[in-house]
Amino acid sequence: MSAPLRSSLLSQDRFARAAWSRVAEPGDQVATRLIRSHGPVAALLLAASGAEQNVQRFLPRLEVLDVERDLEVGAKFAARVVCPGDPEWPQGLDDLSAPPYCLWIRGPVDVASSCQRSAAVVGARSATAYGEMVATDMAAGLGERRFTIISGAAFGIDAAAHRGALATGATTIAVLAGGVERPYPSSHAALIARIVEVGAVISEVAPGSAPTKTRFLQRNRMIATMGRGTVVVEAGLRSGSLNTARIAADHGRVVAAVPGPVTSMMSAGCHEAIRSGMAQLVTDAAEAAEAIGDYGSDLAPVRRGPAFAGDGLDEPAARLLSALPVRKGVPVSRLAVSSGLSASEVRSLLGRLDLSALAERHGDGWRQGPAVRKARVDGDRKRSEQGESGC
Repeated sequence: MSAPLRSSLLSQDRFARAAWSRVAEPGDQVATRLIRSHGPVAALLLAASGAEQNVQRFLPRLEVLDVERDLEVGAKFAARVVCPGDPEWPQGLDDLSAPPYCLWIRGPVDVASSCQRSAAVVGARSATAYGEMVATDMAAGLGERRFTIISGAAFGIDAAAHRGALATGATTIAVLAGGVERPYPSSHAALIARIVEVGAVISEVAPGSAPTKTRFLQRNRMIATMGRGTVVVEAGLRSGSLNTARIAADHGRVVAAVPGPVTSMMSAGCHEAIRSGMAQLVTDAAEAAEAIGDYGSDLAPVRRGPAFAGDGLDEPAARLLSALPVRKGVPVSRLAVSSGLSASEVRSLLGRLDLSALAERHGDGWRQGPAVRKARVDGDRKRSEQGESGC
């Protein structure tokens, strides 16, 4: 038995769990079963004995295990080890069938409390300009609404989400597939360093561990369950982001997806998630907050089209209003012809329209009232401001 496996060094569960983060791959069912049955210390000693065939997979790494070195490297980068049951442990991870053995965390924020009101914002690495813009706005808007933004620090949507959160001073958490001191991708070293300064960077594997394809997939399960819900901004039909969304849905988390152009393959996964009922359609941070946030207090504003003069009129009154001229007043007899109403109906309705400033006397006749003219001027002004031509 190598020196790090002496029982005196394994007297603490924390030390043993740090060892497991080096010995076993994330989500390993055998390791998870051993730890649940025997506790992390006894499970590690059992694995080191090689007494059972199914634990022999751990022997090669146990032979070179140096937990003290991992802890020294972690301490050099101000990384702390957080274990299940610790106050900082995100309780959502306990829903996983194979939760992390421990977490290595860098950064000043308390991860558990930060996750209580949080949303994962994820999407394609090869994101479009549209997707990156939406992700930035989505994260910034959720951050302004006091949501912690969780993502994976990858290219594309992940990076845009972190930057959107940082731009508004919101808390953001990056979940890495490799060691917490090992920025990946390397071109995001400055971004990850900034997150370490004001947020948190976490990993379930020991310092120095390389990010691998299977570790990325396991990383997704953490992103999906740490917080309240997941927003997918862009995703192809086969993508890690959809994998994250499915895990979130399977664990009772809210899943939301942003629609995109129907011709964009980068939005095809979002559209399928919405079409299948797995995800709710959201178009901005307000709608995402309503989907993921507190019931009744995170409501998005009701979307309404532009209001026009005469909205809400019954059919006869609307017919008469449309028959009224803009400038020169016309008599009741002509309005009856143009509206298809009787003269008595016209007189009765003109009284109602006059009270609402939708009609007014002009000379010996009637024309549209000041409320109609004002609405037309306001509409022309808005169209002009938007670069459109009024008609």
